[in-house]
Amino acid sequence: MAGRALRLRSGQASAAKTRRIGLAQLNTTVGDLAGNLQLIRRSLDEARTAGCDLVAFPELALTGYPPEDLLLSPQFVQEAAHALQHLATHTHGLLAVVGCVDRGPRGALFNAAAVFADGRLRGMYHKMRLPNYGVFDEQRYFTPGTRPLVAQWGSVRFGVNICEDIWHEDGPLLAQANAGARLIVNISSSPYHAGKLHERRQLIQRWTKRAHVHLAYVNLVGGQDELVFDGGSLIMDPRGRVLAQARSFEEELLVVDLPLGTRPSHRSSLRVRRAPVSVLRLPQQRSAPPPRAPLTSPLARALDPIEEIYQALVLGTRDYVRKNGFETVVLGLSGGIDSAVTALIAADALGCAQVVALSMPSQYSSAETQADAARLAERLGIRFWRIPIDAMLHTYLETLAPVVPHRPADVTEQNLQARIRGNVLMACSNKFGWLVLSTGNKSEVATGYCTLYGDMAGGFAVLKDVPKTLVYHLARQRNQRASRPLIPESIFTRTPTAELAPHQTDQEILPPYEVLDPILKAYIEEALSRRAITRRRFADDTVRRVISMVDRSEYKRRQGPPGIKITPRAFGKDRRMPITNRYRDGLVSSASSVQRQANGVSSGVQRLASPLLHANARRRTIRHAPNAERRTPNDNV
Repeated sequence: MAGRALRLRSGQASAAKTRRIGLAQLNTTVGDLAGNLQLIRRSLDEARTAGCDLVAFPELALTGYPPEDLLLSPQFVQEAAHALQHLATHTHGLLAVVGCVDRGPRGALFNAAAVFADGRLRGMYHKMRLPNYGVFDEQRYFTPGTRPLVAQWGSVRFGVNICEDIWHEDGPLLAQANAGARLIVNISSSPYHAGKLHERRQLIQRWTKRAHVHLAYVNLVGGQDELVFDGGSLIMDPRGRVLAQARSFEEELLVVDLPLGTRPSHRSSLRVRRAPVSVLRLPQQRSAPPPRAPLTSPLARALDPIEEIYQALVLGTRDYVRKNGFETVVLGLSGGIDSAVTALIAADALGCAQVVALSMPSQYSSAETQADAARLAERLGIRFWRIPIDAMLHTYLETLAPVVPHRPADVTEQNLQARIRGNVLMACSNKFGWLVLSTGNKSEVATGYCTLYGDMAGGFAVLKDVPKTLVYHLARQRNQRASRPLIPESIFTRTPTAELAPHQTDQEILPPYEVLDPILKAYIEEALSRRAITRRRFADDTVRRVISMVDRSEYKRRQGPPGIKITPRAFGKDRRMPITNRYRDGLVSSASSVQRQANGVSSGVQRLASPLLHANARRRTIRHAPNAERRTPNDNV
């Protein structure tokens, strides 16, 4: 892991009054206790070489985050405890804070921070605020801690807390500052979504100014299934100024000297109830540290919002592929924008030699899209195979002819094309051990404009949480960064089409993406009602149609591959809707309104509708829930 050192700005304390702090921004792997232990040991050695007094590691660094139901295995928890014991001998000459699990004397399991000093485990802090929303399930596994912790480190006191602890007003930070802490060390594993880095900086700035403390925030980096951790570890002073910040989406040891030798002049904003605090007394340093060279390095460059999302997708793809034992990926390259961006991300994540693209044209595939697919593959330097599917489709139709005689062509023939392509991709996966990347975007996955066992086939969905309009922005940004355009301009200007039937376009079934994507964002990410979305000047019939498509496609999403979360609310852990679900927005409430008016009841009184009205609403719901597979065919391969 490449280390960085930073020079203090003029006017800060002299070397005799500083403590050198290291933040080890690591890319751990869930369940790899031996590998994670090795990463931590290596970082301890680097911190020791850099002259650090204290080094902090991310939340649950030893087990990887989130370990999920591994925590229900007594053997896993026991082995994690043994790994923690082995770590102690590697902390000689250092103070280290390491994220781990801790089994209490009565069997309770805690999300913990172990405090090591000079080769021994000196104390343990238990996370007090356990998140249980969105992608988090910590209350399923952990018991919350009850006491804030401060450590006496010579003449300096510092507090240790964990991730969610600083996202709540009643977390331990103010109690720690009240107990004399001048530095707060927060170890985190905070997942990424667009804009999250700015949210964290604002949050940390509010705390440092209010509590008048330095705050050292170390975050995990790397991909874990659908989550990406962006790093961005930083140290902020009591005035809310960032003294040092690590790069996003990269491993790094961030080192900075902090002036902790003098007491803060005031704590005027700490008007809180006095809370009991555990005080951990650490051994005195045996001798004065040797002279240390001054530190020098700039702050990490802030990423453009689109570049930030692109880097998250690259890191998430690379880690999913590598951590699951694959080397090469294969995908369908259609000549459309989605497969083009997927191929770009895969090449940036894994290298061009590890990406294979298949062109699988049918009679409906235009010469232009086929040429664009070949041109893109050539510019990327990836392997490109052409496998026409017309003969296979003809065989399918001949085989089915006795079963479905005299039936006109419909969506069946369209979905067969998508499923043939899925079979070809999976055959390559089986034969060569490659991972199939599906290429569908969030707009398609949301509305069910995709084919089960067809374009949804695959092991990983790179663009699963990326709306169609954002796909175009990512493509433009990546083209601008290249020495020459990688994606042909014709891919940008062509009307989106699945090319499964003559003259087909996406807008035969879907609203224009410029209309669809804001409606999806309002319904999925903001959880707004139909009426609230309509008030944003969208046509009510369009909003109704989009909501209906989203609701009835849940069974498809459950069967699709995982994909990278880049929005505040992604499909999967973030949004867990039942498949069997008769509720439809507005139906019961409309029925209730009619009943209230009939009874002369004020509209402000909330009351259940009559059983008859409920039955009518259920019947209406059933009529509005046809098989979505027949209504929304698609294939992007």
